[in-house]
Amino acid sequence: MSDNTIITVIGAGTMGSGIAITAAQSGIEVCQVDVSQEQLDRAKAYHEKTVGRNVQKERMSQDEADTALARICYSAEACRAAESSFAIEAATENEALKKKIFASMADSYPADCVLATNTSSISITSIADSIPGAADRVIGMHFFNPVPVMKLVEVIKSQATSEETLERTMALSEAMGKTPIAANDHPGFVSNRVLMPMINEAFHAWNDGVAEPEAIDGIMKLGCAFPMGPLRLADLIGLDVCRDIMLVLHEGLGHPDKYAPCEKLVELVEAGRLGNKTGWGVYDYREAAATA
Repeated sequence: MSDNTIITVIGAGTMGSGIAITAAQSGIEVCQVDVSQEQLDRAKAYHEKTVGRNVQKERMSQDEADTALARICYSAEACRAAESSFAIEAATENEALKKKIFASMADSYPADCVLATNTSSISITSIADSIPGAADRVIGMHFFNPVPVMKLVEVIKSQATSEETLERTMALSEAMGKTPIAANDHPGFVSNRVLMPMINEAFHAWNDGVAEPEAIDGIMKLGCAFPMGPLRLADLIGLDVCRDIMLVLHEGLGHPDKYAPCEKLVELVEAGRLGNKTGWGVYDYREAAATA
């Protein structure tokens, strides 16, 4: 990886801001882009908190923290598009929105810039097909939350992705301190094809009265050695994201009884209970947040 590598991260939410600070701490210059100034401000505060925690725990010096933060610029537009060798889209898990962003990326970034998406379930081939002139540069680069902590990057080729694009993406992942593992382009890839039906089944167990959330999570933690129960994990991921991924699996794989999102999950999403990010999902975090 070149010492002057510059990447653009489009979307400053949980995943996009995590990708940006991970890259910056790895010595890579980053342009953090979002149409919302409020979201950019939140990302900047998160970046400052992340490096501050690392300084407190003596994982880096204050000079290293300051240098990492200085590598990130914040903008409503792709301010360093012409210099970027990677553009990583990290917007909401919505196929139409992603295709709109990729059309703009194909027009705005250099012909040798890799166009990556952090989608957790949407077809990479479908996104690539929407920009045929740049389809060979499109690839899936699925990071996991929290990005600075989780080591895996699930790398997914479309039917048109070139070997050069794959090799460069694997190299960037490693330069960011991650372990890239390749998967084929099927709904949910590997991670969410396996994980989301389990989370969905936990909602069914709750909805059917098998047990309450604390018991479901406790049984899975103690009985299966999971670090976190499936319902608590759903809150961390975001219940809306879980629902959307189940809908992708349902549409892409069929089997309505197997992949349709549980009515309890849909009910909570429609009520605005999305998990940690709203302070209330399966569990209620509002009191803890108020006293933090």
